[in-house]
Amino acid sequence: MVVLRSYVGGSWFAPSDGRPVHDAVTGDEIARVSSDGIDMAAVLDYARTVGGPGLRELTFHERAALAKAAGTLLRENRDELYALSLCTGATAADARFDVDGGFGALLAYASRTKRELPNDRIVVEGPVEPLGRGGCFVGQHILTSKPGAAVQVNAFNFPVWGPLEKLAPALIAGVPTIVKPATPTAYLTARVIELIVEAGLLPEGALQLVCGSAGDLFDHLEEQDSVSFTGSAATAARLRSHPSIVGRAVAFTAEADSLNCSVLGPDAEPGSAGFERYVEQLVTEMTVKAGQKCTAIRRALVPAGLVDAVVESVSARLAEVTVGNPADPSVQMGALAGLEQREELRRAVKALTAGARIVFGDPDQVEVVDADAERGAFVSPILLRADDPSADEPHAVEAFGPVSTVIGYRDPADAVALAARGRGSLVGSVVTDDADFARSVILGAAPWHGRLLVLDEQAAAESTGHGSPLPALVHGGPGRAGGGEELGGMRAVFHHLQRTAVQAGPRMLTAVTGRWTPGAERDTDGPHPFTKSLAELRIGDTVVAGPRTVTLEDVQHFAEFTGDTFYAHTDEVAASRNPFFGGRVAHGYLIVAFAAGLFVQPDFGPVLANYGIDNLRFVTPLKPGDAMTVALTCKQISPRDGEYGEVRWDTTITNQDGKTVATYDVLTMVAKTWPPNSPEDVQS
Repeated sequence: MVVLRSYVGGSWFAPSDGRPVHDAVTGDEIARVSSDGIDMAAVLDYARTVGGPGLRELTFHERAALAKAAGTLLRENRDELYALSLCTGATAADARFDVDGGFGALLAYASRTKRELPNDRIVVEGPVEPLGRGGCFVGQHILTSKPGAAVQVNAFNFPVWGPLEKLAPALIAGVPTIVKPATPTAYLTARVIELIVEAGLLPEGALQLVCGSAGDLFDHLEEQDSVSFTGSAATAARLRSHPSIVGRAVAFTAEADSLNCSVLGPDAEPGSAGFERYVEQLVTEMTVKAGQKCTAIRRALVPAGLVDAVVESVSARLAEVTVGNPADPSVQMGALAGLEQREELRRAVKALTAGARIVFGDPDQVEVVDADAERGAFVSPILLRADDPSADEPHAVEAFGPVSTVIGYRDPADAVALAARGRGSLVGSVVTDDADFARSVILGAAPWHGRLLVLDEQAAAESTGHGSPLPALVHGGPGRAGGGEELGGMRAVFHHLQRTAVQAGPRMLTAVTGRWTPGAERDTDGPHPFTKSLAELRIGDTVVAGPRTVTLEDVQHFAEFTGDTFYAHTDEVAASRNPFFGGRVAHGYLIVAFAAGLFVQPDFGPVLANYGIDNLRFVTPLKPGDAMTVALTCKQISPRDGEYGEVRWDTTITNQDGKTVATYDVLTMVAKTWPPNSPEDVQS
């Protein structure tokens, strides 16, 4: 028997005793858990005063490197975590879902951060907003790290993925994390944190672990802290109303268990590919993790005329599911997380039978392989049928396990209405090849869902499934589902950052953001900016080139050479009838090409590549005979790993009257030093 340690204040803390935790399969005691003796105020203070400053010293890219290192470490140790997952009742497939999903979230956020956030400590969000007529008073939104702690309170069903999908965005945001795992599976979370801590990957104070009760932790929360909760809707409501949360406006996001539904389209006749996809998905969602997923299908909404066929087909598939010791390769569904969870599920099933009847399985009996059905937390898959779709219980009672209820609907509007009776869900799905039906249901059900999957023949080839949250997409939902959001790419990172509107003149705004603002000083003296390495380049370095007169011959040649013979460039009579042009005009891409010819310094130098153009807008037509001038200004410098960095150049093209013709950002890769020490430096 092991007493689980907490990691707080920079050291491991072991209580003298604690609450017993049992193996979900054998019923044997495997650990004791307690937080007695931990000073929760000190834990929060350590996060804020030690962990926070250490993380905020790093840029987003440097924090991404930490996330990548942690994810890589856990991937290398996944076999150990798989083995320990057996004690939670998880099969090998269940363990991969949890463990791989956990380190995958860290790696995904590391990768996205490098692509989507600057190598800086702040995020500049959106365009500069003009606040005055003369351009000398402007506004800009910025995002900065909060000097608080990210407290996470996790559920028992995903002891690896749950903490890590919350840790990843907080780590990227530069906010220290305090992990509070659910007691029944805390031993697995504890091992994950132990691996990360013992490897010394993160700055001190960036990650702490509290095993056992949260105690008075919430009493010490402050305005810059945040809480991310996963669990029941009832617990979420209780925590949300805590005096500290309410009185100090502490950011609180909840991802709560919900009555998710899956809708079968009327086009899916028994025996069809769509019908089989639906049945397979429903059985999968009932049995993966023994149905202990907040995203599992609790309500199977099917056309009223297909209820019998769906019940028969799903029951036949469930009869083939082998329940038992997940260490046995023949077992397809393991145990619930513990005996308490089984008793709670039995009570919920009993409540459901007030509005539906059991058509497969028995909550009190199950045949198991290589295990004791009573000592282990085993239960049979349970399928119910609601003969009266309007009954309250199937839309209000969640049995957190391998349980689902088949409910018939009349038409698309009825399906939407039944879906909405769940009062808010994390996810829903529509299985159909009928595009009109899919659109009708998705648009009607979307306000009640955080995520919706449309599973047709095309999507089925690569679909990750109804119940699989992905780092790139939001995980959360309205109403009963908690009203919060997790994941969703950078949205989750921004949850930990403070959005602030800064009003200033262009010069000051440039100084604050580290990003050149139109109206700020330009430096046109000295050598051409393309001859400068990243170390030499400065924000505001500018080259002004031109004017160049664009002739009718230029326009005609470009049209013939490229094949772009659109009438506005080639037919004076037709172009004169165009209300926007009033005559022939130069091609937009001719203008961009000529601009490059004006501002480029052609010699071999530190600018290694142009890899794109952002925010291209054509403002004023350029007609044959007009003269164009271009100003190229160093707008943003973002060092990268290796021997180069990225430079964003503000580009403005004007005509002979000073009117803006086009604006855009040119993106280049620039060597950090020049000349290179060796040819390989340029190629790396």
